Amino acid sequence: MKQDNVILVDPNDVMIGSMEKYEAHVKGLLHRAFSVFLFNDQDELLLQQRALDKYHCAGLWTNSCCSHQRLGETNLDAATRRLMEELRLTATDIHEVFAFVYRAQFENGLTEHEFDHVLIGKFNGEIDFNKTEVAAVQYMDLEQIEEAVKLSPERFTPWFKLIYQRVFDLYLASKK
Repeated sequence: MKQDNVILVDPNDVMIGSMEKYEAHVKGLLHRAFSVFLFNDQDELLLQQRALDKYHCAGLWTNSCCSHQRLGETNLDAATRRLMEELRLTATDIHEVFAFVYRAQFENGLTEHEFDHVLIGKFNGEIDFNKTEVAAVQYMDLEQIEEAVKLSPERFTPWFKLIYQRVFDLYLASKK
């Protein structure tokens, strides 16, 4: 795993330091993160299957893109950077819709404890994703996702299951 740092924060998202990413996950420390949800013109969400060698949640399905901000990087800049690195795409109308804190412990002993900024954007087109970051991609509508999560919840990341319904509600309400 690349030696990236994460931004450690307090429960109000105020920076209190930084730490190497893997160490922060070993210690379960609260750190800043972001999750991007990209919708196409058919109101379908672009999902990605995480690469099979990720240090946690490998092979699980999740939102379009998620990662950690770098020091001095805005949420929008971080999202734009990782969309290019993971999915090799440029989305439009990316904006933050809410933030939340969650904690999830994994079988390998790591803990994801994030102050997660959630962003929504638009993308239509082919995706030539980075195969070292992403195993597969697919578009699904809300009904398809609800059915898939109901039938096989273990195939989805913990944070995705916590927020996908709220994201769809906000996205669909913004179209009215």
